[in-house]
Amino acid sequence: MGYSGTHVSAVETGRKVPTLRFARSADRVFGTGDTADTFERQWREIRHGAMLEGFPEYVGYEGRAAEIRLYEVGVVPGLLQTPEYAAVLARSAVKRGAITADQADERIRLVAERQATLVRASPPLIFVVLDESCIRRPIGEPAVMEAQLDRLAEFAELPHSVFQIAPFAMGARRPFNLPITVLTMADRSLMSYAESAQRGHLERESTSVLPMLTAYHQLQAEAASQAESVAVIDQLRKGIP
Repeated sequence: MGYSGTHVSAVETGRKVPTLRFARSADRVFGTGDTADTFERQWREIRHGAMLEGFPEYVGYEGRAAEIRLYEVGVVPGLLQTPEYAAVLARSAVKRGAITADQADERIRLVAERQATLVRASPPLIFVVLDESCIRRPIGEPAVMEAQLDRLAEFAELPHSVFQIAPFAMGARRPFNLPITVLTMADRSLMSYAESAQRGHLERESTSVLPMLTAYHQLQAEAASQAESVAVIDQLRKGIP
């Protein structure tokens, strides 16, 4: 594993907290990296215990995905949030009594960790379709939304990204009513992730995920093109309704 016996023993007995590197080393040695119950998954559940059940497991796969397809409603997804936007959402949850201040800090840190996926050596191809509500719903002060819109425009310019807006005018042609994520792993296997109010659900059965992938392609066909979507962002940045 690349660690001394003393270090491993300290982790086993709880005297040391395992790191992500330690967990991945254990998965490599024991051959558990591609299983459902990995050491990395356990590490994330320990580290991010304040998160929705099922989400830490998803994050582990997200960081290794070859392709990521996102559809979001209401808020900009974490992978594209600015620190200020993420902070407003987290602090709002604290005010509602949903989480503690420490848990809010953890959520903000996790957003930054997940975004490292976008700048790794071999970044994934990322498709993002945002419901129009994501860009029209004000979050925080005007300066926060202005910076967030800037971030979306920058994301659209990345060589490994595709960015689209699903306008309100799509109406019933919209195939999803709730946010959805579809991951394509390096071995071309598919996974999907969706959330309810209580927990997140990661689906690994291709027979269940393929219809979601088909629906996602239909969503992209109906949504505004990337050029049209960026034009909408530019209008909002200029304050044009």
